[in-house]
Amino acid sequence: MTDKKYDEIIISFLIFALPISIIIGPSISLINIILINIILIKIFFEKKFSYLFNSSTLKILLIIYIYLIFNTFVSQSYEISAVRNVGFIRFIGLFILINYFFYTNNFSLKIFSLWTLVFMIVIIDVYIEYFLGSNTFGWGATEPYASRVVSFFKDEPIAGSFLNGFILMIFGYLLVKFRDKKIIAFTFLFLGFMAVFVTGERSNTIKLFFGITLMLFFFDFYKFKIKISILIFIIFSISIVINQSSYLKNRYIGQFLSNINSLEKIKVLEKKNIYFKHYRSGIEVFKKNIFFGVGNKNYRIETCNNLNLDIGYICTTHPHQIYIEFLSEHGLFGTIILIGLIFILMFKILKDISISKNYIQIGSLIFAITVFTPILPSGSFFNDFNATIFWINLSIMFACSRNSNIFQILLKNKNEKKF
Repeated sequence: MTDKKYDEIIISFLIFALPISIIIGPSISLINIILINIILIKIFFEKKFSYLFNSSTLKILLIIYIYLIFNTFVSQSYEISAVRNVGFIRFIGLFILINYFFYTNNFSLKIFSLWTLVFMIVIIDVYIEYFLGSNTFGWGATEPYASRVVSFFKDEPIAGSFLNGFILMIFGYLLVKFRDKKIIAFTFLFLGFMAVFVTGERSNTIKLFFGITLMLFFFDFYKFKIKISILIFIIFSISIVINQSSYLKNRYIGQFLSNINSLEKIKVLEKKNIYFKHYRSGIEVFKKNIFFGVGNKNYRIETCNNLNLDIGYICTTHPHQIYIEFLSEHGLFGTIILIGLIFILMFKILKDISISKNYIQIGSLIFAITVFTPILPSGSFFNDFNATIFWINLSIMFACSRNSNIFQILLKNKNEKKF
């Protein structure tokens, strides 16, 4: 077997294993991405990929990385920020290799068939735990999440977040694969959405519903009435399931909807709700560090300092809202740079996507948009779990189309210069 064939097998395996490694745990996911970067370095020197630096997309990613290195030096704790900021280079490597994988495999979508199988297994496992109280391996949530569905994640309530990160992308793939049998794609979407819903993860349920709504209106093969009917059917299904579960009824109505049905209740919610307390804490951190923030991963250092508790801080790892996280850890300067550049990446190829109607790209883009939903609680953007899912989606969005794949574009530009 040639070295080239051997490399292709390893790359295919590592990319296929991405969602599985996330399920197993952050350490395995990190090792997988590190191996991807090692393979990339090997290929880089063998094929002399220096021309990649001509890619405008890669230049944006490198500017983000340069800023993060700068953020390390203005952080409260250099050592804590350095690990996260310097380590961000692995996601740039992931982005490049995923683009390389699709380019060298002639934009084959076979990898999505394997990913679909993985996610169907997770979806089925969620339903098994929801109905039987424990999942395939006999696992069930423990305190303080005893009533939540955690599936293969065992002691973390992130099964809904995991599914939410891939459902729209795979839905897009199934629309491509089953062009004349779209019911298959929509069945997967419905089962996936309801699986996220029954996990009890409210923020992810709302984000996914918002994402489905956006994606439906990208379609030109259904009339407006049909799109509305699909959304009504989902809402109707939600109401039936809620009425059958006292836990979900309390989770979505008792703890949420019943607290926002009047202005007075909203004011009470804003004062007493734990997430709003986190938000206020994050805003106080920002006000104290307005230009550069406290530094990536330094939120805990600032809020858990006993000298600062009288300010109104809540000691925790992050403020549970993406915009407040950026402001508190990166200040105005870093927030404008990071969100500005990430949004440029997200919408850089929007015109091509809207013309080509590549549903995989649409699904990945819409997921990225929902990550930045205002007000709703969120995990830390730079947390390994969340960051891995986000950058997989953004990588796939560019990689799976000839019109946006960085290798294909560079080849096209190179050929055009010859004439």
